[in-house]
Amino acid sequence: MEPTALGCNQVLRRFAEACARAQSLDEGNDVIHSGTMRAGIRSSFTLAAFLAVATLAGAQATSKSITLVRVDTTRAELRLFLRDGQGRPYAQFDRLAADLEARGQRLILAMNAGMYEADLSPVGLFVADGRELNALNTRRGEGNFYLRPNGVFALTARGPRIMDTGTFAKSPPEGVVLATQSGPLLLVAGALAAPVAAPARAASAQPPSRHTRNGVCVDGRVVTFAIADEPMTLREFALRLRDEAGCRDALYLDGAISKMWDARTGRADRGAAVGPILAVVEEASKGRR
Repeated sequence: MEPTALGCNQVLRRFAEACARAQSLDEGNDVIHSGTMRAGIRSSFTLAAFLAVATLAGAQATSKSITLVRVDTTRAELRLFLRDGQGRPYAQFDRLAADLEARGQRLILAMNAGMYEADLSPVGLFVADGRELNALNTRRGEGNFYLRPNGVFALTARGPRIMDTGTFAKSPPEGVVLATQSGPLLLVAGALAAPVAAPARAASAQPPSRHTRNGVCVDGRVVTFAIADEPMTLREFALRLRDEAGCRDALYLDGAISKMWDARTGRADRGAAVGPILAVVEEASKGRR
């Protein structure tokens, strides 16, 4: 069959339909590949690969890719990690994977999860296993973390949430199991947040920075791990998450050092050391049935 030129709306509709098909798969399947499911993790979709099947009519096609992995938090064990039993930062995914393996667990999915200081300690709030290890940061400063609105991603007794830091400070949710603070918020109820909604710069202004970037989206019980596999601006990243991935609430986690671990596909990014790590973990015995 000859390829046909698709309008932008058709492309987005097909992407949404593909995501919906992955979400409605038989829950009894164990292995995730080509539309099967494991531990509640939705199949990965690479936006560039999807867009490659069509020519966008009236829109500029791009080859830049964003990898998405959707996680059903009612079926998968979502965890936050920072240091090992000796108080040393994990820094790399393979160190975390080895530590978990020694405890009879398996690292399924991981992504760096928030900005950190030179010693890899979190810049802002960090809650793991229900324990607050670093307090909420409401100070003002320079850099992406301090762009307003700053935000918090949390897993609570009532499910995952992304909240403005000011709201979190005034009315913290009950039963916080894990939480990481970062900034800025990218999307709030489907709208671009202030830092990425700013008008285009004058031609004489310095061009915006382009980096690999990563963030997290929340839609009901589902958390989406999102990582730009090629450099892009913060605004481009936010727009891709909203317009192509269908995200409504999204928090920026970091840029330049962004990386992902996916045991299902063999992806194991390395590079600069990272601080907080958001991960999906399972008992090792489940992976050998």
